[in-house]
Amino acid sequence: MPVIKWQVAATSLIFSSQLWASSSLETSGDIVHLALPATALAATVFYEDGDQGMWQFAKAAVSARLVTEGLKFAIDKERPDGSGNDSFPSGHTTDSFMAATFIQQRYGWQYGLPAYVGATFVAYSRVESDKHYLGDVLAGAAIGALAGWYFTDPYQDINVIPIVGNGQYGLYISGRF
Repeated sequence: MPVIKWQVAATSLIFSSQLWASSSLETSGDIVHLALPATALAATVFYEDGDQGMWQFAKAAVSARLVTEGLKFAIDKERPDGSGNDSFPSGHTTDSFMAATFIQQRYGWQYGLPAYVGATFVAYSRVESDKHYLGDVLAGAAIGALAGWYFTDPYQDINVIPIVGNGQYGLYISGRF
């Protein structure tokens, strides 16, 4: 799956020593925060036939974001850096873990594991940049992972072809598992 391989390469670049400087840590987290959902959505558009995956992604993304924004509105928690009263839960972490869980559920652990590494980096960057407390990113991760898990079915490009002839009947089944 070329789109997901690109995401793995991009995530590897994020972890290079040049990007670990504290001035760019938040920016690096922001880039991965955008790359994970973009990769998940692109995989459904360019890799799959049909729009089932795209709709599952949309349901997971919208539901996770609605829960997150509702909690931000209801819970008036100041950010560690004092820049606002919308610290709980972390929206960046919600989006990243929703996308990572979507990728893992839809395409398997070979793609999900790097996505979870990227999502964990986003959570780390939010705490280390003083945008969130640990509890904020843990709540965001839980919301995103639950939404991704609830709305996502594994992608199985299965073909079932009936075989009839010479008094024999059967099914030919092929696909990706």
